[in-house]
Amino acid sequence: MPDSAQPPSPTIPWLLRWQGLLQNQPSGVLSAQLPTIAGLVLCALMAGLPFVTRGGLSLLILACGLLWLLWALRTPPGTIGSINRWVLAVLALAVLATGFSPVPLAAAKGLLKLVSYVGVYALMRQLLAAAPAWWDRIVAALLAGELLTAVLGIRQLYGDTTELARWADPNSVADGTVRIYSTLDNPNLLAGYLLPILPLAAVALLRWSSLSSRLFALASLGLGSVALLFTYRRGGWLGMVAALGTIALLLVLRQTRHWPTLWRRLFPLLLLMAAVVVLVLAFTHVEPLRVRVLSLFSGRQDSSNNFRINVWQAALQMIEARPWLGIGPGNTAFNLIYPLYQQPKFNALSAYSIPLELAVEAGIPGLLAGLGLLITSLRIGLSQLRAESSVALPALAAVAAIAGLGVQGLTDTIFFRPEVQLIGWFCLATLATSRR
Repeated sequence: MPDSAQPPSPTIPWLLRWQGLLQNQPSGVLSAQLPTIAGLVLCALMAGLPFVTRGGLSLLILACGLLWLLWALRTPPGTIGSINRWVLAVLALAVLATGFSPVPLAAAKGLLKLVSYVGVYALMRQLLAAAPAWWDRIVAALLAGELLTAVLGIRQLYGDTTELARWADPNSVADGTVRIYSTLDNPNLLAGYLLPILPLAAVALLRWSSLSSRLFALASLGLGSVALLFTYRRGGWLGMVAALGTIALLLVLRQTRHWPTLWRRLFPLLLLMAAVVVLVLAFTHVEPLRVRVLSLFSGRQDSSNNFRINVWQAALQMIEARPWLGIGPGNTAFNLIYPLYQQPKFNALSAYSIPLELAVEAGIPGLLAGLGLLITSLRIGLSQLRAESSVALPALAAVAAIAGLGVQGLTDTIFFRPEVQLIGWFCLATLATSRR
């Protein structure tokens, strides 16, 4: 994953010495059009996230990896950026965890998925470094898929609610709540998919100049927010507040950076107070919202809370048993090892917490590597707060999206589904190229 915008380093890192091996070979039509082909494939992938089957997504992801490999072979090696170092660290720990896993074949499947996602990230980063204009095109494709998904989800409220009722938990304090799921067949997954797109839509609304494109971004932001609310996913709600609150705060701080010191400090505080008032009014006047929020504090009396608490306890036992390299990456390995620690009647497909999941899969080093990647990404994104470059606003949108995913990920692992994770990799690629 070289930084093609910087001159080659006098000492090429050994990890990159294979890159550029074909740069002196005659370039054909495919090589000459690599940026365009890569951009079109990435747009198809991002637009099709909520619609394409897993087989179709796998083919598009494989195509991205092969395109990056071809591009890297024809591009002189550059330097390894700080974000890329952490990505490589995460990947290296996943390889070690797979080798020492008690179920290595199952862990190898998870490792293969991780490698394929890193291939998509590498292509995104290469494309955005070579042709930054593709950021807007990829976001437009992402918003197109999100807008259609949101419309289909909201339309479910006006049709037969029999299917929607299967997501109503009779053992929950929020019994009877109807939750939409659109094309993703899962309200939690729909919330996780919509969440990181909202701050991207907000920045697109500011960046795009034509009236039609701004109306498109506004519709995506508004309908996406409404659809996320009707998922009644508490983690999604908290993530949306974090994502939209973060992007609003960052945009205000950026807009007021030349104001007098007093107003520069006072104005964001006044906005935060106004936001708190709005949230309190919504909580006190909207009963479904109040019921779902109160269920957060009902402890084990709420079935969802009780389920997660039991899964978290089992996950902690798994970490205690294998603290250094975990059980290996992927849900297949988790499904084989978790039954040895689970409490009766509490089957689970994951640890339902990103920090716990990282520690379960790759041990404490894997958790630390994940935190290092998060902190470095946020630091690079926030460094664009006062920058005048064209990548500043996309970087702030990526920071807000990551903040929202992080808040949601404290109590859920929906992030590891490709419909959500690939958007996260796009945000990471945005930050990696904004460092230039």
